[in-house]
Amino acid sequence: MANKLSMVTVEEAVASVQSNNKIFFQGAAMTPNLLIDSLCNRYQELSNVEIIQIHTHGNAKYLEEPYSKSFKLISCFVGDNVRKGVNTNNGDYIPIFLSEIHWLFRRNIYELDVAFIQVSPPDKHGYCSLGTSVDITLPAIQTAKKVIALVNPNVPRTHGDGIIHISNIDYAVEVNTPIHESVSGIPSEIEIKIGENVAGLIEDGATLQMGIGNIPNAVLHNLTNHQRLGIHTEMFSDGVLPLIERGVITGEEKEIKTGKIVTCFAVGSQKLYDFIDDNPLVHFKEAGYTNDTSIIKKNPKVTAINSAIEIDLTGQVCADTIGQYQYSGVGGQMDFIRGASLSKGGKAIIAMPSITTKGVSKITPFLKEGASVTTTRAHVHYVATEYGVVNLFGKSLKERAKALISIAHPNFREELKKEAFNRFKKL
Repeated sequence: MANKLSMVTVEEAVASVQSNNKIFFQGAAMTPNLLIDSLCNRYQELSNVEIIQIHTHGNAKYLEEPYSKSFKLISCFVGDNVRKGVNTNNGDYIPIFLSEIHWLFRRNIYELDVAFIQVSPPDKHGYCSLGTSVDITLPAIQTAKKVIALVNPNVPRTHGDGIIHISNIDYAVEVNTPIHESVSGIPSEIEIKIGENVAGLIEDGATLQMGIGNIPNAVLHNLTNHQRLGIHTEMFSDGVLPLIERGVITGEEKEIKTGKIVTCFAVGSQKLYDFIDDNPLVHFKEAGYTNDTSIIKKNPKVTAINSAIEIDLTGQVCADTIGQYQYSGVGGQMDFIRGASLSKGGKAIIAMPSITTKGVSKITPFLKEGASVTTTRAHVHYVATEYGVVNLFGKSLKERAKALISIAHPNFREELKKEAFNRFKKL
């Protein structure tokens, strides 16, 4: 195998894309925007080019006029840069668990012509790293007919399975630009209180799954006195770094990859990327592994912390739509809710503010018309707001309603009680 890459210009690389092709875009911090923008510049030459992705950073020009005449997005997750397009004629959404997206490629349900990726420069053996986004990128490059890569020295070289040999890269474009950073804001008083309530459920020796954002960071901030915590998650960010530095996160009680932080992608600050770079402590796997319930449940005390847009009084969780509007995606919520529930001593937690930023109760009598059920009421265990925590497991419909009302915002409790009485005739 050759150990040297032959570089081409970005225009030469994207010239290999043809009309009617299906293209995969690597996402998160590794989004290859230079390739994407250069492809969009060819919109007048191309037609019916279909794009599949989970989440990308940067402008999604392919969803804007005039480019959208030539490109269509089929997304397996919905971020803020594609949200408008997915809810119009320019895009569409596939409801699918993160753990199962790889089957679209490996079972030829979705046959990829091209994969756009961003990688580190090759090592002395000719292997490039996929950096901080292995997730569904690994199965995409293994099945795509053609791989086009940005080769960037700013891409962290990560340990695990996220590697590609240069012999498997058809076109390489040399760049030297920073990768995307994402820094969380300062948690509000409500988020801090939710963090305290959730942290109270986490035991020493637990294996954690949590995402990015103020609530996960507020939870992590309250774990400084914990011991022997582990990480097996689909993604993580800067919030874990202080706990690693303090020796709180050791992974010593994990059954799967003992001592390792297991993830399929990471997004955060440059400090996080510097920590990840060439660090054998962090093990990057594809999402088909990290989100596999049969693997997750083998770890002890798996504590999965996820969020919701709204929850009805029976415990149905909507986490990806606002009514009929596709706001987010199924993602890995159900993968980890189930994995945590089946883990010995595990806890599946839905954590959210009691009201929206517009003052609307997130605990509702019924989900909005057209809303999806991301996590069924049979799967839901713990629900946390700033007003407390309840465990719905084993509770009847009436008991669930009563429990959820107890952690709803006080301004809505009487109204919720009336709605519950109308439905169940008794509380």
